[in-house]
Amino acid sequence: MTAPETLTDPESLRERALDALTTARDRTALLTSCVEDPELTAQHSPLMSPLVWDLAHIGNQEELWLLRAVAGRDAMRPEIDGLYDAFEHPRAERPSLPLLPPAEARKYAAEVRGRALDVLEGAAFHGTPLTRAGFAFGMIAQHEQQHDETMLITHQLRRAPAALTAPDPAPVPRFTGPSEVLVPGGPFTMGTSTEPWALDNERPAHRRTVPSFFIDTTPVTNAAYLAFIEDGGYGDERWWTPEGWDHVRGHGIEAPLFWRREGGQWLRRRFGVTEVVPPDEPVLHVSWYEADAYARWAGRRLPTEEEWEKAARHDPAADRSRRYPWGDADPTPEHANLGQRHLRPAPAGSYPAGESPLGVRQLIGDVWEWTSSDLAPYPGFAAFPYREYSEVFFGPEYKVLRGGSFAVDPVACRGTFRNWDYPIRRQIFSGFRTARDAGPGCA
Repeated sequence: MTAPETLTDPESLRERALDALTTARDRTALLTSCVEDPELTAQHSPLMSPLVWDLAHIGNQEELWLLRAVAGRDAMRPEIDGLYDAFEHPRAERPSLPLLPPAEARKYAAEVRGRALDVLEGAAFHGTPLTRAGFAFGMIAQHEQQHDETMLITHQLRRAPAALTAPDPAPVPRFTGPSEVLVPGGPFTMGTSTEPWALDNERPAHRRTVPSFFIDTTPVTNAAYLAFIEDGGYGDERWWTPEGWDHVRGHGIEAPLFWRREGGQWLRRRFGVTEVVPPDEPVLHVSWYEADAYARWAGRRLPTEEEWEKAARHDPAADRSRRYPWGDADPTPEHANLGQRHLRPAPAGSYPAGESPLGVRQLIGDVWEWTSSDLAPYPGFAAFPYREYSEVFFGPEYKVLRGGSFAVDPVACRGTFRNWDYPIRRQIFSGFRTARDAGPGCA
């Protein structure tokens, strides 16, 4: 499959943009058609918007950027802009707003999409940075897929019976490879200046030097995390930062979100289904505080963002950074668990075709991986096309996650993609892997 930075033909770019937009809208339709209207208008958690808000917000952002900014058209419904401005109203307040009801929200989003496809048909893909290589269309496809992941989180938080189904990942033999991989020290290229749909916080490409380190071959599993629980990890202040200790004690947290102990075994709730916690899957729904405490308990640490990206992208033989661990080609189902194809992570050690040059597996897909790093701009960062995408989040309040999850579409996931959240967050599809410094003599 052709890497997008090599696409210069307008028709190929148009086809890529159309496919990304269509895939996103199909997923939005699935997530908002599998429940009745009262479920769409309800707020299933104060952490999340009603599903109907996300639906109309998707349409509103598409109108703002593709119809108004790119095509220069007049606003279709300017009176609703404030309702769907993510910075104007916190999520907890959105149910009280005069939101478009489900049928009207669907109609609005569909009308915007029809007009946006007309704009795409006549797009030239050159000129301003917003239109060059179809950036605005890629940005909107990524935005919709990010909200689709948010809506999937809302489905997980619902207390009602299951509304979504998907096949499980293919079973694989238990992984028996090395538990960790040495990543040699030295410089590498972090970030990108060539990926046409990369967002501002991924830019520009720049050189970083990272000392040698070891990193887990696979994400930390449920079985490994259970050992931390059974060893009293949640009750031992030694493993926690002061803020993390205060948080877990203050909220009575004793296990990952959606887990409970019953009859001598651990169960979890997953999209309306209760099941035994599968030991070989990467652990899911843990906060940064929990990930950090586990790493300390295990005598290790979380990788820095630089370490994670070097492990994922650097090809030491060619001394270059790949788009993905496996190379420059877009993901396929053989490479990674992405796109809501499954509703769970695959067992640790899956997807050997997707491993990095050094043999690290599942760096893309399955679970978002917490790093030790705060969200910060790269040298030479420039906000584009608006400050509120990244710049307003820079600082120590947010921790960086990398790699994507089973809930992420490939259009919104690559080796340079950066995600972030508060260290308390657990409803997101978050896991982690650990690292450690390499000793003297490790190249």
